[in-house]
Amino acid sequence: MEARVFEDAAEPRPARGASLIAVTREDLDGYSVADLQERIASLEAEIARSKAAIDGKSSQRNAADALFNFRS
Repeated sequence: MEARVFEDAAEPRPARGASLIAVTREDLDGYSVADLQERIASLEAEIARSKAAIDGKSSQRNAADALFNFRS
């Protein structure tokens, strides 16, 4: 089992944004309306997750700025 951990660690990571590029290039002609609706719901959930990450990073930055801002 340990050998598998090392094997996974040696595999190169995909380039940042590669999966997004793949999604935008995918041919949608083969999808049914239900499939497309499910796809949209999944993409909207990912958008919400990304926005939450932005909010979290912004609040961390604001807290750090407040902590180290001595000009108040």
